Formats: sequence, structure tokens, C-alpha cells
Amino acid sequence: MAASYRRAIVETVHQFSGWRPEPAQIDALKSEGCWNNDWQASLELLRRHGLAGGLPAFDTLVAAFGAHYFGGDPEGDPALWRGFIGQEPLLVGPEFFADLSAAGFLWGFVSGAEPPSVRFVLEQRLGLQNPAVIAMGDAPDKPDPSGLLQLAAALLAASDANGAALSPDQLSLGQAAPPVAYLGDTVADVQTVLRARERIPGQRFLSLAVAPPHLQEPGQEERRRAYEQQLRAAGADRILERSDQAGAALAALLG
Repeated sequence: MAASYRRAIVETVHQFSGWRPEPAQIDALKSEGCWNNDWQASLELLRRHGLAGGLPAFDTLVAAFGAHYFGGDPEGDPALWRGFIGQEPLLVGPEFFADLSAAGFLWGFVSGAEPPSVRFVLEQRLGLQNPAVIAMGDAPDKPDPSGLLQLAAALLAASDANGAALSPDQLSLGQAAPPVAYLGDTVADVQTVLRARERIPGQRFLSLAVAPPHLQEPGQEERRRAYEQQLRAAGADRILERSDQAGAALAALLG
């Protein structure tokens, strides 16, 4: 969902200022680690640009962002949406999640996106059935680790309900529990893992990181290397070339 959200940032900022921030400017903002919420990121870009006449009210900006992103009522019929969300390229297919399950990994999603957006991409476009999700409003924004910890605890509980071969002390986060890995493409995602380690020191947490799609295009090699270095400096355990390498990376880290 990153590509369509970034397009919505650009067009929202342009709507209020006449200026379209470059991808590098959005990357620089995101690299600060505290602008995971794209509404707040849009407002901050307007503030730094020195918007003449003052900043829009937050509710006004949120409505404009939604018009670009959804192009219709977020709670309405997705078939009527005409926004950027319908043009979002998928980075992985359903077979990726089937492979994770076959390898014995439990998986789910922690996203700062609005619940209708998450449901649309995961359930309608990827065809996933009732995936475990923590979306906007379910937990504080990243890099607060609460959402990641909620998801991990829920996956452990679900594994117990499904008769997984885990001992009782493995069913709560801590030293005896299985490792928890999180894949993201921002510094805030990496920091979420670091803060989870602080919250539960005995639990093993792993940070997998990947450059966002716009930096994987031809001609972006230098900017991609710089972005990956920021992820590495933030504390990522493994930098991936593509999101679909997550299973192999986990197998290597845990083997």
C-alpha cells in the first residue's frame, strides 16, 4: 500500500500548496522515524514548505487525503472507489503467504493504514481469508511497539487454539516463546522492533527491512543504497532485495 499512500501524500500537499514534494523529500521525512502516519506526514511537509496563509485544519486535510487515496466513501462499496488504492502494485502474491504457512511460520500484518484500505488489499486483492491484522486505530502509531506485540500475542493464542505443538510457557511472549520478526520499509518499522525488545527484553525480535518500491526502479540504485544504509543504521537485522525473500531470510537467521 506504500505506493498509493505516497501518491496521496504528494497530491494532498499539492492541493493545499501547489507544490508536489519529490520522492526523496518524502523519504527524508520518513527516515526521521516519527512520521509513520501519512496524514501527519502531509501536514508536516506543508509546514516545512512554509505554506502561505496557514495550514489547513487537520480534518480538512484528512478528507482531502481520503479523496485522493480512496476516491470514494472509505466505508462504502470498494467497487465505487476511484482513487489511487485501485492502482496499488502488489509486492507479493497469495502464494507467498501459503509458503510461509507451509514452512511453519505464523504471520499477520501491522499497518498504519485505515482498516478499509487494509481489508481491501488483503482480502479482495490478495484473497486472504480473515488475516490477523492490527490497523490504524487498533494500536498507537509505529514506532510504538504495541501493535506488533498485540499481533504476536494473538498469533500465539491462535496457534494454541489450532492445536499447535507449543508448551504452555511458549504461548506468551518472553524468553520461551518463538522468535518474532517484522518486515517493513521505513525507519519507523525498524524502530518498532527495537522498542519491542525494550518492552520485552527476554523475547527475541528480528527486524527485516526492504527499500520501498519506488527505489527499486531502474536508475534508483544510488538512492536505494543510501536508503538501505539508513535502515541498516537504524538497526535492521537483515536488508532484503525484495519482500518475497522474507521466508528465506528468516530461515537463514533462525537456522
